Amino acid sequence: MLLIFHKFLSFIAVLLRYGSAGLLLLVLLFAWLPVPYTAVMLERQISAWLSDNRHYQPRHQWRSIDTISPHLLQAVVAAEDQKFLQHHGFDMQAIEKALVYNKKGKKVRGASTISQQTAKNVFLWSDRSWLRKGLESGITVLIEGAWGKERILEVYLNSIEFGAGVYGVEAAAQHFFGTSAARVNRQQAALLAAVLPNPHRFLVKRPSPYVQRRQQWILKQMRQLTPVQKQLSR
Repeated sequence: MLLIFHKFLSFIAVLLRYGSAGLLLLVLLFAWLPVPYTAVMLERQISAWLSDNRHYQPRHQWRSIDTISPHLLQAVVAAEDQKFLQHHGFDMQAIEKALVYNKKGKKVRGASTISQQTAKNVFLWSDRSWLRKGLESGITVLIEGAWGKERILEVYLNSIEFGAGVYGVEAAAQHFFGTSAARVNRQQAALLAAVLPNPHRFLVKRPSPYVQRRQQWILKQMRQLTPVQKQLSR
C-alpha cells in the first residue's frame, strides 16, 4: 500500500514538473507569437460537442494592437480595469472591497484585473474554484513579468469572448458591425465593452436597458481617462 502511494506521489510530482515547464514555455512563446487558441475556446468547443450544438461556429482572427481601434483599448480599460496601467497584476483595493461586499451580500462580486482575466482565458478553465484562482494568480505574475502591459492588453483584446463563439475584437467587429477592429468607433467600442461581464447574458445585437446604460457610463469614463494608447507609448 505504501509503495502504491509513493508511486502515486511520484507521478503527481512528475506531472507538476512537466506541466509547469510546459506552461512556462507557452508563456514565453506567447510573449512574441499570436495566441491561436485559448483554454476558454477549447472549453466552449467541448461543451458544444457534448450538447450536440451544431450551430456553434467559433470565430477568431488575431490582430496586432497597432491595427486595433484606440477606442477599443480605451473602452475595455474604462469598463474592466481602470488601474490596469498602474497595478502589477492585482488591484488590491478592489479585492478588499469585493471581500467586504461578498461577506454582506448574496451576489458574488469579482475583482479580476485585465491581467487576471487574460491568464484565465488563455490558460485555464472558467469554473470558479480556489484551485483555479491560485493558478490564475501564479500565471498573472508570470505574464506581467514576461509580457508587459501592451502585450497583455493585445492578447486580452484578441481572446476575450463577446458572444457565443465570438472571440476577440476583430471577430466581434465583423460579426456585430460588419467592419474591422481598426474601424470600430467610440459607440461601438463602448457597446462591446458593456457586455463583457457576461457576454452570454448581455447581448451586443439586442442590448438591454442595462447594457445601454452601461454603454453610456463607459463612454463617460472613456472621456475622463488618459488615452490608453498614449500611456502605452511612453
